Amino acid sequence: MTRHPAPRRRRTARRLRATSAGMVTGLLVTGLLAAPARAQSRTDPSPSPGAPIGTTARTVGDARFEPGPCPKTPEPVEELKGARCGTLTVPENRAEPNSKTIKLGVAIVPAATATPKADPIVWLAGGPGDDAVGEAKMAIDGGLNRDRDVIFMSQRGTYSADPALLCPNIDEFNARVVGLVYDAPSTERLHVEATKACRDQLAGRGVDLSAYNDTQSAADYEDLRAALGVKQWNLYGISYGTHLALAYMRLHPEGLRSVGIDGILPPSTSGSASTWSSFRQGVDGLFKACADQPACNKRYPNISATFEKLVNDLEAKPVTTTVTVPGSDKPVKVVIDGGTLVNWLTSATHTAEDVPRFIDELANGNPQPIAQQWAGWRTNPKGIGLTSHGLAYGVFCSQWTPYESKDAALQGGRKEFPSFPRSVQAQAPLLTFLHPDCAVWNIPAAAPSTRDVTRGDIPTLALSGAFDAQTGADNGPYVARTLSKAKVVTIPYEPHVVFATSKCAQEIAVSFFDNPAAPKTACLNTLQPPEFDIAP
Repeated sequence: MTRHPAPRRRRTARRLRATSAGMVTGLLVTGLLAAPARAQSRTDPSPSPGAPIGTTARTVGDARFEPGPCPKTPEPVEELKGARCGTLTVPENRAEPNSKTIKLGVAIVPAATATPKADPIVWLAGGPGDDAVGEAKMAIDGGLNRDRDVIFMSQRGTYSADPALLCPNIDEFNARVVGLVYDAPSTERLHVEATKACRDQLAGRGVDLSAYNDTQSAADYEDLRAALGVKQWNLYGISYGTHLALAYMRLHPEGLRSVGIDGILPPSTSGSASTWSSFRQGVDGLFKACADQPACNKRYPNISATFEKLVNDLEAKPVTTTVTVPGSDKPVKVVIDGGTLVNWLTSATHTAEDVPRFIDELANGNPQPIAQQWAGWRTNPKGIGLTSHGLAYGVFCSQWTPYESKDAALQGGRKEFPSFPRSVQAQAPLLTFLHPDCAVWNIPAAAPSTRDVTRGDIPTLALSGAFDAQTGADNGPYVARTLSKAKVVTIPYEPHVVFATSKCAQEIAVSFFDNPAAPKTACLNTLQPPEFDIAP
């Protein structure tokens, strides 16, 4: 259903947001594959030459941009002070001639230089279901606005859009999961009930659930480019934002100068089986880093085997404990079974330094460190009511599940972790009960073309982290096979979304937009493995 907020990396101040059914990861119904309405008639004049983008109201086709107040954010975002803001109004469903309209919040953070380049950078948020506007600090802290304006728009259905398809009941259920057996049939029933309640509530508001997907979102951004009068711009997508970026590149390549994708989720392979592959890559990278350090290897020998044994033992006999979480004195019941352990580790790669010690503690009868961390992520009240589950299930249930078998997770689990119990293999990491959820979401399948690989010669930077257990590093070379001007870079020792955790990744990304043909990667030679926490 929804992925819990991932932890902060010790070196950063970033908390990765939650996503539905869990992939820090799209699409549309068959009828939406017709070319979206792109009429070029203009009812307003073009922006004045030299005027900052985002300062002129303008209509292009069925879309209109209006300058105005900045979009709402859950907490104040200092980086949005001085931003040029407004609203983009677009049809909810471009395949329907009389579709109602929706409004998307827009914030444009000016370049740090007085003479910005003409081609801004557009930030595509993760999820599906995260709001790009709330991620402005991450982008600006990383230096993306050094020479260019950076544009943040709330994807349809997200927090600062109207309507916002949030469903806090799902977030609240995800907090309850810490006290349940993770993959039990009784948990599945409650899980699907929460999903159906979300769907019924949104449908009751008149939302066209089939219209929240990559194709419509890509058209939203293309409409924004036209309405702002920008000839070409650049994209930087993280996690699910890479999924959207690759769709955008396929559908609207003419307006793109270059594209950065970070934590890569290819639409052509997205689904339950690939999630197991990513998990295997990320945890193998972390365990190898421990084995390569004499102190870690001596204190925690063969940590990989210890982990796999724990998954089997805990699935057969779960451990129950009680913890307290930050901000609350109320005890929280935590059940750790094999599925819980897998899902904990998927996100715990963000705090790699602690992982070997925490696994060793659990193997020696102390579940408290893992239970404390798992409950802290899942029950964090700051994660309630932020994620667009309507957008997330629009992506999962139209493009993913129709194009994989119901036992795809089981097949992927058996391939990557043959020693795991069947009940663990059957639930892909962070995508628990995806097929039953999509059965009650009940939207049409996307056309097969939405699974096509993206081809072309748009300069592309494909960034991955070697510890990424959510979108494996092999996705970089995979997408580069059909992108003739792609540069593939894997940042060692880093988890999912390297821009959030690695100064080196930020430097590479900024240099890429300066010169897409030759990003500066020398900083890779200076990177060191994490210092694992060694218990006495």
